[in-house]
Amino acid sequence: MIKRLIECVPNFSEGRDMTVIKQITDAACGVAGVKLLDVDPGAATNRTVVTFVGEPEQVVEAAFRAIRKASEVIDMRHHHGEHPRMGATDVCPLVPVSGVTMEECVEYARALGERVARELGIPVFCYENAAYSAERRNLAVCRSGEYEGLAKRFADGCKPDFGPAVFDENVARTGATAVGARDFLVAINFNLNTTSTRRANSVAFDVREKGRKKREGDPITGKVVKDENGNVVWIPGTLKGCKAIGWYIEEYGIAQVSMNVTDINRTPVHVAFDEVCRKASERGLRVTGSEIVGLIPKRVLVDAGKYFLAKQNRSCGIPEDDILKIAVKSMGLDDLKPFNPREKVIEYILEDEDKSARLVDLTVRGFAEETSRESAAPGGGSISAYMGALGAALGAMVANLSSHKRGWDAMCPKFSGWAEKGQELMYELLHLVDEDTSAFNRIMDALSMPKKTDAEKALRTAAIQDATLYATEVPLRTMKASFKVFALVEAMASEGNPNSVSDAGVGALAARSAVLGAFLNVRINAAGLADRDKAAALVAEAAEIARKAEEYEKKVLAIVDTKIG
Repeated sequence: MIKRLIECVPNFSEGRDMTVIKQITDAACGVAGVKLLDVDPGAATNRTVVTFVGEPEQVVEAAFRAIRKASEVIDMRHHHGEHPRMGATDVCPLVPVSGVTMEECVEYARALGERVARELGIPVFCYENAAYSAERRNLAVCRSGEYEGLAKRFADGCKPDFGPAVFDENVARTGATAVGARDFLVAINFNLNTTSTRRANSVAFDVREKGRKKREGDPITGKVVKDENGNVVWIPGTLKGCKAIGWYIEEYGIAQVSMNVTDINRTPVHVAFDEVCRKASERGLRVTGSEIVGLIPKRVLVDAGKYFLAKQNRSCGIPEDDILKIAVKSMGLDDLKPFNPREKVIEYILEDEDKSARLVDLTVRGFAEETSRESAAPGGGSISAYMGALGAALGAMVANLSSHKRGWDAMCPKFSGWAEKGQELMYELLHLVDEDTSAFNRIMDALSMPKKTDAEKALRTAAIQDATLYATEVPLRTMKASFKVFALVEAMASEGNPNSVSDAGVGALAARSAVLGAFLNVRINAAGLADRDKAAALVAEAAEIARKAEEYEKKVLAIVDTKIG
């Protein structure tokens, strides 16, 4: 199951006083679940770029608290720095990392901007994807005239998207803020087998969206071409949403094409890599590897790994770690120094920060031993989810074996699709292994709540009912996910590698056991719901899934029996 994560990268107009900066970051980190990734102060610019990440609601709350604290500790009437700025919190972009669409990020950004204006009295301009008008997508338009020009802009009729259009005492202190939603920016350097900055720049100009100046005759020394208005004519590069230059790195003794990919949806990093390789080759150069600067979302590497696997006509339905290894080797991310995804991928960093023990991290033996102990959890719900995960894993295995079967190369894309579906279901069910135990623990926590006063009793009763409903819904989710395994194993029994048809049959048996086992948990937990109509509806839905699962299992096993003979 993909965790919903967004990143926030606010820029504050203070880069010299670390006590002020710490007050702001402490305000953001006061929100549970928010992880501070980076604090980058600059003395010359008198500006600090802060990066934190978490679930959307948590990040939006942290952003608001940081903006509020900045408005209290930074006085723009005394601010000076080299970087353009218009407020104590100059810009505050929200960036989707995983499980969140850009459209959702836009809504979060606009809601944040409205709250900042309403509660803090700060004028807010919405920019990038959150802009209400095309011209305000450009941050430079929103920040025109900077802080010193705000009073005149408001007097001339300019209105922010939220908040006051007056330069009163409060705004004189806080300035204005730009809140936006943008895509993730990936900084990546491509290593070349040359020491020439000029040649590296030539490749950079070939690929970057801006391209290069058009010249008469010689493309390097020729006269720059201008249009009828006297403006320089540019020849666009081949990659959209990419900025790039060439430089020489003394530390490594090589030249690089240094690139910022500002729109990874239009130009994924692996596409940029291949294009730089192509353009370098045309100029007699080779890309020996690449170097990612900063942190990245996991999808950057997963998408790259699947891209290179598909080019090899290999199945993409393999474990995530295997996909990442292909990405690292294909783009030479370990060319200059070791590359560890656990240190570069945002989701992994957050996962490793979570010190809570997970059942799925145990060995097979450890899981069995933990289940056998006298504690009530893990129990049948977790075991059911694990059986479902094993059924999905078997289906994925047969699909992968089929994709590699000699003579079946033309069918690799089809089996790869099935294998990917199996991996998706496997990871969803593995998540439910621990989620079922978490649901049980919620009930235990609710039962331990105080019950001395009537108010405490009411809160305890409500908490018990909420926890019981959740404990009923989790095994229902296990049933639904496990039922989806049948389509996979049926296809593999019918069309997959005939030598593995028995494995597809075992997958069907595992899926049926998962569905029926989770059904028992739905029934026993629903019995504790005070809302009998809700309980009856949940049990009825689960019973229908169980009935269909038994029918589907028989169908798959009939195919298996016929194939085995």
